[in-house]
Amino acid sequence: MSAPQVVVHRDKELMAKAAAARLITKIVDAQAARGSASVVLTGGRNGNGLLAALAEAPARDAVDWSRLDLWWGDERFAPDGDPERNHTQAREVLLDSVPLNPARVHPMPPADGPYGHDADAAAEAYAIELAAAAGPEDHGPVPSFDVLLLGVGPDTHVASLFPELPAVYETERTVVGVHGAPKPPPTRISLTLPAIRAAREVWLLAAGEDKANAAAIALSGAGEVQAPAAGARGRSRTLWLLDEAAASQLPRGLYPPASA
Repeated sequence: MSAPQVVVHRDKELMAKAAAARLITKIVDAQAARGSASVVLTGGRNGNGLLAALAEAPARDAVDWSRLDLWWGDERFAPDGDPERNHTQAREVLLDSVPLNPARVHPMPPADGPYGHDADAAAEAYAIELAAAAGPEDHGPVPSFDVLLLGVGPDTHVASLFPELPAVYETERTVVGVHGAPKPPPTRISLTLPAIRAAREVWLLAAGEDKANAAAIALSGAGEVQAPAAGARGRSRTLWLLDEAAASQLPRGLYPPASA
């Protein structure tokens, strides 16, 4: 796994715009190299802020949206179209405004889908879908995502992997149902750390003073069970994208002066 790199921007708006520009470049480069690209989306204020900035970016048309595979790192287990679902929010801020191939958009199953209210069965189905998309070059049960985006919670959770809850201990399965999450809704579906670590690059997004302690803990060498964000690493790159408020508790030597 790659060692974390930290980039700090002046504020959350600049962070979102810079991350969107960075993501466009990564997608275009992947499509040029392999014909297609794959990205795992995240929800929350920073994930949605990035997507909103991407929707407004002048360079967004450089992406061939029809050759982009979209997956999700986690999902609130709610009915399809529920405003709390990450998929619903992503559609509103970006996905409905770009010419995606619907067959290449892979939302996690909703609570009113074919698996009813069985989050564990829905998680298993998503794991099967991921495995079907993985090729021989991926060397595992999930695709080698080009970029996997994660928001970081104030408690250091990423996706729906919360400190010391069962999902963060998972070493075999790639997708799990999450029950009793400490923030609503309590029932969710999430990629596990093994699935996250299959990505070529993992980008962790955090903005605001309420994320400063989490960033400091996760980047200080904490264990992944106590601080799941510490275990979110990409195979070739792990990038922490922060604003100055979220970076305020980090040692100044952890990131170069130019990144501010």
